[in-house]
Amino acid sequence: MFPRAFLTPLFFCVLSFCTAQMSENTFGKLSLSEKEFSTYEKDPEATAVVLYERGDNYFKVIDRHILLVKEYHTRIKILDEKGFDYGTIEIPLYHKGSSSEKVTELKAVTHNGTSQYNVLASEIFTTDETERWRNTKFTFPKIQKGSILEYKYTVTSPYDFNFQGWKFQSDIPKLYSEFNASIPGNYVYNRVLTGSLELKTNDAHLKKNCFHVEGYPNSADCEVLKYTMENIPAFKVENEYSLSSKNYISQISFELSEFKGFDGTTNKYTETWKDVDRKFRTDKDIGRQLTKKGFFERNVPQQLLVEGDAMTRAKNIYKFVQGHFTWNERYSTYGNARVKDAFETKKGNAWEINMSLINLLNAAGIKTHLMMLSTRQRGLPKRSHPVLTDFNYVIAKTTIDGQDYFLDATDPYHPFGYLPYRTLNHYGRVMDFKNESYWHNIVPQSKNKYQIRASIRFDAKKQNAIGVLDMMTYGYEAIKKRKRLNRLKEEEYLDDLEDGLGDDFSITEYQKIEERSDEERVSERFSFELSEVLGSDMVYFNPFLIRFFEENPFQMEERNYPIDFGYPVKFKYQINIQIPEGYQIHELPEKEAIALGEDKRVVYHFDHKQNTNNVIVSFDLALNSTYFLPENYETLKDIFKKVTNTQKNSLIVLKKL
Repeated sequence: MFPRAFLTPLFFCVLSFCTAQMSENTFGKLSLSEKEFSTYEKDPEATAVVLYERGDNYFKVIDRHILLVKEYHTRIKILDEKGFDYGTIEIPLYHKGSSSEKVTELKAVTHNGTSQYNVLASEIFTTDETERWRNTKFTFPKIQKGSILEYKYTVTSPYDFNFQGWKFQSDIPKLYSEFNASIPGNYVYNRVLTGSLELKTNDAHLKKNCFHVEGYPNSADCEVLKYTMENIPAFKVENEYSLSSKNYISQISFELSEFKGFDGTTNKYTETWKDVDRKFRTDKDIGRQLTKKGFFERNVPQQLLVEGDAMTRAKNIYKFVQGHFTWNERYSTYGNARVKDAFETKKGNAWEINMSLINLLNAAGIKTHLMMLSTRQRGLPKRSHPVLTDFNYVIAKTTIDGQDYFLDATDPYHPFGYLPYRTLNHYGRVMDFKNESYWHNIVPQSKNKYQIRASIRFDAKKQNAIGVLDMMTYGYEAIKKRKRLNRLKEEEYLDDLEDGLGDDFSITEYQKIEERSDEERVSERFSFELSEVLGSDMVYFNPFLIRFFEENPFQMEERNYPIDFGYPVKFKYQINIQIPEGYQIHELPEKEAIALGEDKRVVYHFDHKQNTNNVIVSFDLALNSTYFLPENYETLKDIFKKVTNTQKNSLIVLKKL
């Protein structure tokens, strides 16, 4: 469970305004509080604030067809120029074939003091975005600081599954948000409230005989819902170390489970995993795509399937698939995989490539299953019941000599057993067609390290310093390094490195040490020179020639959702500094030692040792866990503050004798 956010009351006029708005949503009539609202004390950085929003969802019979009706009304206050972006509105509309959602009764106006500027019909455009979605778009005119942007519209939809819910939270704060719905008893929806914020109003009651379809004798009762929130903070996303905001933003979601027709028929939309397993075994796009052993046996070198032990065969097959295919950078979805076509064209989406891998491993006698998952930015799949649209990716899951391995052959840089970062999303569903499917945790590789060892010697006569820097990267850090080395020419790579190290730093020689490098590690050696570092009685030297973190990745005042690093990683730095002749150590930086939790989920250690001729500085940061709850945020933020301060501000002071 995530902690409930603590909200202090707004000043009186705003609170009164919110209360008044609960029953007042007349379009175009602004209250004095709305007009005079100019700052939001609870979030001084807010560029805009939603003063009020309301949604009403209900079902209506039009021309003997049951349609879903969604009404929306909102007012947004622009607090500064950066908030002008909220003046461009997009209304998504789903369509399929000749059937489409439609937007009607659209009104939009910019309020600037006593002046009002309407959005004209000629300024509203509808454009196709994808095969299934189009957007109705418009931009408010005459936006300025202090404008109130007000709009409302109605969407009629023939798709009852598009009754999807309500997002209370967004990237700007809201003073008041209200969601209303009237659902006939014919429709059964699963519903989930996510996020850390509490509802102000949570009301559900039954209204008798509220829904009737002409030609049928019975009427349906309706469930009438009202949910509200007040003083809703913006959901602020830190780009670093987070899963999808969909997992944590405060919202209520609906999913159609069952429809009971007036004629007595029943359609069930929510399946059990047994239903899904049965469908997958026989479906041409899944089960049959995984029974192509004969095709692959005829179209790959025979020795690939028979030579060596199971691990040797598995690794050879994995390399073969990596080399055979070019990934088209599409994930694809259930129902859009053609394994044979992709194999013959040597190009495919993630499903096609990884199902080819699964087929080949099984053809080689290595039992392998398809594992469905959702990428990090899509959101975590629901565990309560199958929702196939939650999944947008597949990988291979195999077991060799009692050890589980997760495989994805879309990226040629990833060694055997290393999943792409985008897929490190906690868990997935293993589709075991002979037995039953089951959930399985995604466990990332743990041998990830960025290690630097350096030595430096000062030359009092030349007033410079020369040294050697050995850089080793392991695991995921090595994958990133190999991609960078492949993308850049050597000169570009070294120029980029020098640019980040200051004008006085120059690389005099570079070598990638091949005998100490492989697909899981990269070893490099740099010879370097620092100019004009001596020449005065006091020398101030920062021992961190390379910094792992330039800035603290955690900057928010508070964070109400978890921190997720994806994989564990260690950062190690050590430098041996030879004290120049005629100088002595005058001052050394303060040592640090911090551990988070009794299990030492994060360990930070900064130390130095000295003798007459040299000083050795060492830095160790170990992120031993990948996932941290919001209550750990302040401690993590403090640790990384110390880490960045140490790297930026640590000085060794040498004094001339």
